[in-house]
Amino acid sequence: MPSSKSSDSSVPGVDSPLLTLVHSESPQLSHTAHGKLLDSTPDREPKAKKRRYLDEYLSFGFIPIGAVSHPEVRCVVCEQVLSNSSLAPAKLKRHLETKHPDLKGKKADFFKMKKDSSVQSANAVVRYVKDDNEKNTEASFRLAYNIAQAGKPHTIAETLIKPSIIEVVSCVLGIDAAKKIEAVQCSNNIISDRIQKISDHIEDESVRRLRESDFFALQMDESTDVAGLSILLVFARYRHTNTIHEGLLLCKSLELHTTGEEIFELIDKYFKCHNIPWEKCADVCTDGAAAMVGKMKGVTSRIIEVNPNCTRSHCILHRHALATKKLSPDFKSVLDVAVQCVNFIKARPLQTRLFQNFCQEMGSDHHNLLLHTEIRWLSRGKVLDRLFELREEVKLFLEEQKKPKLSEWFHDEDWLLKLAYLTDMFTKLNETNLSLQGKNITIFQARDKIKALIKKLDFWIQCVEEDDFSCFPRLNQFLVENEVTATLHQDKIKEHLKSLKSELTKYFPNFTEDSEDAWIRDPFTVEKKPKSLRAIDYELLLEIKCSSDLQTRFNSMKIADFWISIEEEYGTMTKKAMRVLLPFSTTYLCETGFSAYTRTKDVFRNKLNAAPDIRIQLSDITPDLTAVMKGSMQKYHSSHH
Repeated sequence: MPSSKSSDSSVPGVDSPLLTLVHSESPQLSHTAHGKLLDSTPDREPKAKKRRYLDEYLSFGFIPIGAVSHPEVRCVVCEQVLSNSSLAPAKLKRHLETKHPDLKGKKADFFKMKKDSSVQSANAVVRYVKDDNEKNTEASFRLAYNIAQAGKPHTIAETLIKPSIIEVVSCVLGIDAAKKIEAVQCSNNIISDRIQKISDHIEDESVRRLRESDFFALQMDESTDVAGLSILLVFARYRHTNTIHEGLLLCKSLELHTTGEEIFELIDKYFKCHNIPWEKCADVCTDGAAAMVGKMKGVTSRIIEVNPNCTRSHCILHRHALATKKLSPDFKSVLDVAVQCVNFIKARPLQTRLFQNFCQEMGSDHHNLLLHTEIRWLSRGKVLDRLFELREEVKLFLEEQKKPKLSEWFHDEDWLLKLAYLTDMFTKLNETNLSLQGKNITIFQARDKIKALIKKLDFWIQCVEEDDFSCFPRLNQFLVENEVTATLHQDKIKEHLKSLKSELTKYFPNFTEDSEDAWIRDPFTVEKKPKSLRAIDYELLLEIKCSSDLQTRFNSMKIADFWISIEEEYGTMTKKAMRVLLPFSTTYLCETGFSAYTRTKDVFRNKLNAAPDIRIQLSDITPDLTAVMKGSMQKYHSSHH
């Protein structure tokens, strides 16, 4: 029996038979400096053998998949996958003989064809999935574009459009086709995001065109939206390719005040941000508001400080409205009473319903009056025309409602005669106003309309002097039906017509004279050198005038398009013509723009940032949705849509 001393001095347990055996058989056990045993590596399974794929395995129908260093194999016939441990000829051959005995003995070329077919099928599946996702994304963009153009809420895609399409497709094409529609993502956030991306694309294209153009013209106006924000709209007209384009450039809210200085700073900041040079701005058209046309701090004055070559113009529609607004006290009192009658009926819902019912019972063609407003250009003519048409119904209704102070006027022939005249007069003025509205109205077209109106006034004055009222249909009909004459009112009517002519002449000076720019409108009728042209320019103009080929072209094209078409040979003349043809003659685009803005951002959507939707609605640029999709860096995965 070993002594205790020898036991203490030896390594504990070394004399144990079990540990002695372990020590002798495991070379990885070693003594430490303190006599303790350590295991230099942890216990683990022996490493599995890594087998490599050999080309000869294709003769058994297997191709490699996965990592090259540790591949698995897949049968090209049944698509079964075998692990790396099965990469042995015997195991692969056994699979072929047991699973596909009919293919035993086939050469490697046969399985190579199977392999190629399998790869093509896999690629086709990938392409199919990718194409499907791309189509779904494109459909989502197109849906967003249409929603923005229509000014509809972004939620309508998810709540109405998509469910409706699914139902229709399910009925017509079947459930499988309807399931494809379900993959199109169109939530509120997604539609809003698509609209923003399309708007950004259109804006980038607009800015690029402005930077590339020789010069451009602007029109601008400011108004307040339903949320109380002051919104500034700026439209641009410019030459692109071979024609003139016009569309929305800027739709932004002013932070605090609506002074000319703040409006200019907002536009100037936008121009600098997008590298648009003020030097290319040829003209700015605005209404007559002080913030726009003020001599010191108006927007146009600040623009001219930056670019002295820029001109400014006052909206012809606004000038026309101001010129035709003035009335003598006699006619003004008639208009005031008419407005009172209309407001009594239209301003109260109950009175409106009662009047509708009253007109229906009387079998009238119209059952409503139109509400008068000083703001709308065409308000007076339409209101008076409807009131005069329903004068009998209005008279009886006012009597029924115990309004003798208003109803008594409809018994007064003199008052009705004046009402008939005002109805005709404002209807005619409306016709001129309407002819000045629209896109791409040039200064020449506007001048023609104003000149025609002034000449008509001369003619109407002459007719009144001759006691001929046939040019005023409502008045003439009233005189005939009631067997009365307008002799007592001839002087008042003439005075009003002369006053109108005087106001128009004041607001449109030189419109009745031949313009120095008439050569632009028709270069083939010029008889002498215009003062605005140099001698060398006039020589070029004579060349144009004497060209029968150019005259044929001129007769078949718009004026601006004609001058653009001859730019290569007569570049100087084209630039001069564009300087006159580009400027806006009205702020019509701003007025229609605010109407679209009001429809888009209403009381139910008063938190909406309507600028992206409005840009899509008011731009003449058709977006390249493929480019928009690429630019948005979409990877076309359904989970990202």
